[in-house]
Amino acid sequence: MQHCVPKHVALLESQYRSLEEFILSARKLLVLTGAGLSTESGIPDYRSEGVGLYDRTKHRPIQHMEFMTDFQARRRYWARNYIGFPIFISKVPNTSHSVLADMEKCKMVDWLVTQNVDRLHQKAGSTKVTELHGTTNIVACQKCDYVTDRESFQNYIREGNREFEADIINVTPDADAEIDVELIKKFNIPLCPDCGSDLLKPQVVFFGANVSKEKVQHCYDKLHDSDGILVAGSSLQVMSGYRFLLEANRTNKPIAILNIGPTRADHLADVRVTARCGEFFQRFSELNL
Repeated sequence: MQHCVPKHVALLESQYRSLEEFILSARKLLVLTGAGLSTESGIPDYRSEGVGLYDRTKHRPIQHMEFMTDFQARRRYWARNYIGFPIFISKVPNTSHSVLADMEKCKMVDWLVTQNVDRLHQKAGSTKVTELHGTTNIVACQKCDYVTDRESFQNYIREGNREFEADIINVTPDADAEIDVELIKKFNIPLCPDCGSDLLKPQVVFFGANVSKEKVQHCYDKLHDSDGILVAGSSLQVMSGYRFLLEANRTNKPIAILNIGPTRADHLADVRVTARCGEFFQRFSELNL
């Protein structure tokens, strides 16, 4: 899985001790996780140098308005997603997911907000989770009340595309896969079994869309109720996550950041660790708390 993890340095002893102390001193810790936590499970991210989507290919993730207004964009999205989903759903939690789930069980983590849509936190056993950007595991019609799980939807797509096959050129984030564009013309876009609309969409906040006000407020409430926030595996480049660091700073909440590369909130951090998430959490788990 290391092909998805960017170049990094070993965890420094001083950095480990600082973050260990930060976690152990907190009574109601809020954790915010990003794509860097799941790269060690073999799921690529967008921005990491050398291994992220933006460095490896010219393809960019679909925009919300493009998906909602363009039939061909929806066909392209679902053709690629249909091919990429089996790989995506086969990924399993890594050390970081497992240790965070254990930390919840022993009440070291009060709540977890994730920017990831892979549900690996839940697979690892975490239950107190807010999926900030939604999940790929649920598909909903945008014209009626039809909702289904993504695995059942995969079978539904297959029924209408029994002869559709494509080699994967590039595995990309969030169940997407780069395939031959000519093959997409042969793909039959799935229609809602209830109303017949082709506006079936995963419950993911696409680029260009907004997280619901209710979900944002819920996260603010969890932050206000916490006594510190730990960011793990996020560069915080998008405002949807960065705003919580601004609010933590405004309300004098201690901030710790664990991420290989630089982040947008480094200047706000009380503790900054520049190492692989799995390396830190593996060592932290050896405390046997």
